[in-house]
Amino acid sequence: MHIDKLDVYYVVMPLIYPWRTAYGEDADIHSVLVKTTSGEHEAWSESTPFFAPTYLNESAGSVFYHVSEVLGPYVVGREYETAAELNERLRIFKGNSFAKAAIEIGWWTLQSSITATPVHQLLGGKTRDVIAGADFGIQDSYDMLLGNIQKAVDAGFPRIKLKAAKGWDLEMLQIVTKTFPDMTFHIDCNSGYSLDEDLPFFKAIDDMGLAFIEQPLHYTDILDHAELAKQIGTPICLDETIVDPRSAEQAIRIGACHYINIKPGRIGGLSNALAVHDMARDAGIPVWIGGMLESAVGASICVELATLKNFTYPGDLFPSSRFYHRDLSEPSMEFSEGHIFKPFTDGLPAPNPELLAAQSLRQKTVAAA
Repeated sequence: MHIDKLDVYYVVMPLIYPWRTAYGEDADIHSVLVKTTSGEHEAWSESTPFFAPTYLNESAGSVFYHVSEVLGPYVVGREYETAAELNERLRIFKGNSFAKAAIEIGWWTLQSSITATPVHQLLGGKTRDVIAGADFGIQDSYDMLLGNIQKAVDAGFPRIKLKAAKGWDLEMLQIVTKTFPDMTFHIDCNSGYSLDEDLPFFKAIDDMGLAFIEQPLHYTDILDHAELAKQIGTPICLDETIVDPRSAEQAIRIGACHYINIKPGRIGGLSNALAVHDMARDAGIPVWIGGMLESAVGASICVELATLKNFTYPGDLFPSSRFYHRDLSEPSMEFSEGHIFKPFTDGLPAPNPELLAAQSLRQKTVAAA
């Protein structure tokens, strides 16, 4: 396909309830949406690194800048028969996985539009149910958390993810696992702990039956995660550490993880996601889909990716009503039944033009000279 232009939008989406993690609190979600055009065809992508570089070292502002001023001008006006060709063009730029994903995912959604083939089929996935788990950030109180967990249990969610941070960890887990002894839990530490200082904490929770501990240590760390994996029995899952296939290969080789969370934005797009999926599958490591509280544009891509065979643990996938009074995109994301999403066979969600205009802080069109 020939990429004629990119329309880049920096948007802000207010949350119903603040999202609190080990690295802070977000009252709204800052995201970058890109409309990629080729001839008469156009398609959307989304990359959501948040307002500040707290999750990783990119932000919505940096992604908007790099897509509109650096990466975008470098890729428009050219032919890309495969996503690999586009990635090769982008390879000159170091890092910036979220920015690269904003462009690379657009190749896949545009290819889907041009060929009338669902994205999940282009990726090699099956048209099958995608199962979601329940997730809870740091709450106002333990009573609030227990009440929300009870609702998730009553709704039949297969597992629950709990955000953990110092001061909201050991006691929280003791209360939760005692109250719900038969529920499957895992915790997400968002890089908030260190091996030297916090090994006693990890050993203290080692007999609580957690499915795994997600990203306990520093986001660039592979060696200490491998060491932690040797010292406790609870499996380790890596998230922030896995930013591309190379980091995944090294983590697998050194035994730093037993699970991998795959987020299309964090990992640099769908081609990289496929590579990590296959690498983990061959190593006997399950993967699961992660989310960044995207609009339906980005969340639908996560559903499409999660149809691949090695996505076996219930994903971080949410109906739009979980976080937003009204989703930026149409149709919104909703469960088809229970806690199940269906892949998209008749086209993907796209932003509502009026809401996009109202919630955009910046917009720029990148076209060939």
